[in-house]
This record gives sequence, C-alpha cells and structure tokens, in this order.
Amino acid sequence: MTNEHIAQHDPSGMRSLIFDFPRQVEEAVAIGESSKIRFPISKIQNIVISGLGGSAIGGDLLRSYLADEITIPVAVSRHYFLPEYVNERSLVVVSSYSGNTEETISSHKDAVKRKAKILCITSGGAVKRLALQKKQPVIEIPGGLPPRAALGYSFFPTLVVLSRLGFIKSKKKEIYETISLLKKKAAAYGNAESQDNRALRVAEALQGKLPVIYASADRFDSVDVRWRGQISENAKTLAYGHVFPELDHNEIVGWEVLKDVMKKIHIIVLRDRGDNARVQLRMNITEEVIRPFANGVTEVHSEGTSLLARMFSLLYLGDWVSFYLAMLNGVDPTPVKKIDFLKNELAKAK
Repeated sequence: MTNEHIAQHDPSGMRSLIFDFPRQVEEAVAIGESSKIRFPISKIQNIVISGLGGSAIGGDLLRSYLADEITIPVAVSRHYFLPEYVNERSLVVVSSYSGNTEETISSHKDAVKRKAKILCITSGGAVKRLALQKKQPVIEIPGGLPPRAALGYSFFPTLVVLSRLGFIKSKKKEIYETISLLKKKAAAYGNAESQDNRALRVAEALQGKLPVIYASADRFDSVDVRWRGQISENAKTLAYGHVFPELDHNEIVGWEVLKDVMKKIHIIVLRDRGDNARVQLRMNITEEVIRPFANGVTEVHSEGTSLLARMFSLLYLGDWVSFYLAMLNGVDPTPVKKIDFLKNELAKAK
C-alpha cells in the first residue's frame, strides 16, 4: 500500500492519531500522576464506570485488567441510569470524552441523587460544568480527538489514580513496558509499504469479508470489543464477536446451515499465553470445527511480558488493522456520519 493512497483516503489524519498513540499514553500517565484526588477508599464498596463508545472501552479494559487484583467489584454502565446498587458507598467514574454524551450526563445526575462518590474524566462540556458546580474532582484531558482515538486518555489516568488511591498496586513497571512496546509497534505497523506489516496483512485477509472476533473471556473480552468497534467505526464494516468458553456452548453449533454466508466470514482469534489452559484447548478444537465452513481463520498472538503490555499489544494491532481495512475499502476512517445523524435527530426530540 502506498503512502499516496493513504493520503488520498485519510484527509483527517487518523493514521497520525494511531501512530502517536504511544505519546498519548505517556501524556495520559502524566495527567494521572499530577491529579490531586482523594477518597476514603475504606468506605467504597464498588466502582462503576459510566460511559458510552470510545469513553466506555477504557472502563471495559480496566475491569478486565484489574479482575485478578482489585478486591471490590468493578462494573461498566452504558445507559441513562446506574445499577440499583449504586449508593453513597459507590465510586462512580463518569467518563465522557466530549463531556456531552447524553446517556452519561443522565447517569452523572443519577449518581448525584444517589450520593455516590464521583470522579469525572472529560475534556469539558456538561460533565465538567456539573462537576465544578458540585465540587467533584475532575481529570481534565485534551479535547479535539475522535473519542475512539483518545483511549489512552480514558484508560491510563484512571488506572494511575486507582493506584494512587490504594485500590491496586503501582503499575509503573507495567506501564513503562507497555509504552516501550507500543513505540516499537508504531514503527512496524506504521510502515504501509513493508511486506512484513502484520496489521496490513490481517486487514487484507478481512477485505470484503465479515470479521468475527473470538477471544478468551479471561481478560481479552474487552480487547475483542475494541476490535469490533474500531472495525465498525474506522473501516465502516460490520464486525461481530464472541468469547470462549461461552461460544462453545451455543454459537459453535450455528456453523452449519448458512453455507454461502459462512464463506464470507473471516475469523480472527485473539490469543494470549495467559489464557486458561482448557480455553486454549477449546480454541484449537473450535478452529478445527469451523475452519471448513469459514472463509478463513487468522490467529493473532499477544506480545510482551506483563498483562498490560499483552492486552495493549493486541488492542494496538486491532487499531492498525481497522485503519488499513479502511484504506483497502477506500473510505475515510475519521467521519462517523451515521452517529452524527443519530445525535442530531435525538437533539430535535429534546
């Protein structure tokens, strides 16, 4: 793929945003470290992260990443209201990149009514205004990006703050490894003319196909969700997915009747050496079962030592795959016209 082709179809510069993601992570970590946020954590019994779309995926990753360490429940809420259990012993993280996501604003007000402890992470908007009015702590992040391109800002400041508050141990070592790995991958995946560009090769396998992403539910369910969202928004291509072991109790049986449709489906299996041993065996067997019916099956393996680095290695690969698939499809990855139309129609009904 030539740089001229990319320049023609990427006028808004999504490629640069993805390439600069390691720098964004560095800046996001610094924002978290400079924040002055205090909560009496002994009184907090659960954490709920409220957000939608690109602002919610950071919460998904936190929930997955911290599942083996944090000692209180962490949930992600994608709705106009919060779970019924939220009360004065809850910490609600209100995450809205723009600060104007209507569902998140509604949940923010719900959290106030329930007297929850509230932490806001936003670039401004109504969320910031309400937070300042109620004297709630705010992690203010840079604005002006498509929310899906601001994942570093939605994930890392919150991770750092949870560490500083004492919910989890310090992640400095893991973060350093993750940034170092992302920089190496930016150089590798950013070279569109390289024959060894793994992201471009995966995108070529997906061109003209329906991507279905499979991953383990252990820790990579959130990375699976990110892949699907990025392919939908950047490449303007429908993408679906499921997780092991659950899919072996239902979806695997569906690979039987719709033969013409199945031949248009390309399976991506996200794999990690930390996946449960029985899940790894399930993956192997499942691939054998569906391979004769699918267009193809591509395995992608995580890289790095720490769980954080391994999760972000697959996540970052998915971002680049979605970008190159957009280029192969001949579409500008940045605009999301259908989302904009929907928001405008909803605004008319207020």
